[in-house]
Amino acid sequence: MLKTLGAQIKEFKLASILTPVFMILEVIMEMVIPLMMASIIDDGVEKGNMHHIYVMGGWMLVAALGGLLAGSLGAIFGAKAATGFARNLRKTMYENIQTFAFANIDKFSTAGLVTRMTTDVTNLQNAYQMILRMCFRAPFSMIIAMIMAFNINARLASIYLVAVIILGICLMLIMTRTTKYFRQVFKKYDDLNASVQENVSAIRVVKAYVREDYEKEKFTKANSNLYNMFVNAEKILVINTPLMQATVYTCIMLLSWLGAKMIVAGDLTTGNLTSLLAYCMNILMSLMMLSMVFVMITMSMASAERISEVLNEKTDMTNPEKPVMEVSDGSIEFRNVNFHYKQQGGDPVLKNINLSIKAGETIGIIGGTGSAKTSLVSLISRLYDVSDGEVLVGGVDVRNYDMEVLRNEVSVVLQKNVLFSGTIYENLRWGDEHASDEECQHVCRLACADEFIEKMPNGYQTMIQQGGSNVSGGQKQRLCIARALLKKPKILILDDSTSAVDTATDARIRKAFAEEIPDTTKLIIAQRVSSVQHADRIIVMENGEVNGFGTHEELLANNEIYRDVFESQTGGHGDFDEGGAA
Repeated sequence: MLKTLGAQIKEFKLASILTPVFMILEVIMEMVIPLMMASIIDDGVEKGNMHHIYVMGGWMLVAALGGLLAGSLGAIFGAKAATGFARNLRKTMYENIQTFAFANIDKFSTAGLVTRMTTDVTNLQNAYQMILRMCFRAPFSMIIAMIMAFNINARLASIYLVAVIILGICLMLIMTRTTKYFRQVFKKYDDLNASVQENVSAIRVVKAYVREDYEKEKFTKANSNLYNMFVNAEKILVINTPLMQATVYTCIMLLSWLGAKMIVAGDLTTGNLTSLLAYCMNILMSLMMLSMVFVMITMSMASAERISEVLNEKTDMTNPEKPVMEVSDGSIEFRNVNFHYKQQGGDPVLKNINLSIKAGETIGIIGGTGSAKTSLVSLISRLYDVSDGEVLVGGVDVRNYDMEVLRNEVSVVLQKNVLFSGTIYENLRWGDEHASDEECQHVCRLACADEFIEKMPNGYQTMIQQGGSNVSGGQKQRLCIARALLKKPKILILDDSTSAVDTATDARIRKAFAEEIPDTTKLIIAQRVSSVQHADRIIVMENGEVNGFGTHEELLANNEIYRDVFESQTGGHGDFDEGGAA
């Protein structure tokens, strides 16, 4: 874990080195001041030597200014190193997430990833700054002060040693007890963020079903769990402050009492007692700083583990050593394919799939909810890898292609259509960033999106709000289809992506596909038979298996499931899921 996190310091190594150097220099300046003060009292004030007082006073001023300068530079370099470290962490996490396969993404919740890149990184940033400054300053200050104190009077200095040992044991106990709470508390942050994210993204549904009170209660519960975890941790951490104060006051009283007796006996000078008291405060303040560092490290340990999980997560999919860099055509073949999601285990989602699809064919895919239609097409663009068997595109196993090359030739319009903040042109150019305005408008005509775009006040320059909230479901689907077409793919997959458009528009889109992209292999997943019945062939899926594969007429004659669905829909009895095909 430390190696993983340490690799993110990168260009801020110099700042990370200079910070403790300046902090140690500040400590040295602070440590000589009590000695000078003792000299002023013993050799200046008590002997009436004003010249000595002026000289030592001047050196004390120089030491104080030197300590101030060193402390300021330590703070500046520490802030630079810590903020740079946090920046690199966020950047590297984000870049690594972009490489994840779907199987990797399934391991983490969206809210969990957001928490790791925000709250957890901030915790590590604060902890790193404290480590650079306090973790070097406090121990060094305590050790030097202890040495100085023992040089003045070992008997009195032993009071510090006992105090340090007692406080050290207490701090370790406190740290051990609180660590378990902080490991749990950031999981509660995930629950809180998930509640907020889900509520905001689905606010229209919440209001439509008048579920505001339920959502408030759910948020309050998550918020209360977070509050209770922090309270339990703080109840233990709060012991640190009175423990420190009791130790400081006890040491001062013992030093004053024993020191006064030794001064009367002539075993100690007044200046030495003053120095010992100053060193006492240095030692105990260093311990207090260390306790703060321990608290911060305790909090950040859980964050460090969570961040390391993301940084160390390796994609399940990698390019072969010598990848194929060209897809010859859009032919598709499934050979003895079995597939299951790794995190689920158990029975395969897809079982013994054998299919052969020619380049340029239009293939309909129909089946009930949960029949693994989406899982089937996800294997073509290698969003997931098969568990057994092989999937071939253009006669080559998809695992032998360069993934970017393969995915550029396979356009997928998923069930959950996503648009991004920006103009319509900017959203379309996700398909091809170099596409001209004319090319964008052409694919919009193919997807029947031009008819509503041209009615908008700013046309293709209309701004799409986050998530596409200012366009309808059907409009969003058509824009996503246009975006996919702009890639000029050899394979086009429409995963139930015309469900929100009317049947007439659906028919026009299919007609445009047949005329404009005849060489592109088209896979159309649909719930409506009317959307696929004119396809060259139709796949009927049931429980992860191919129940039937043929033309509309062949399936009507030979496939009971397809016939039942067709009759139920054309007979006006509802959609596929209500039609009796499980």
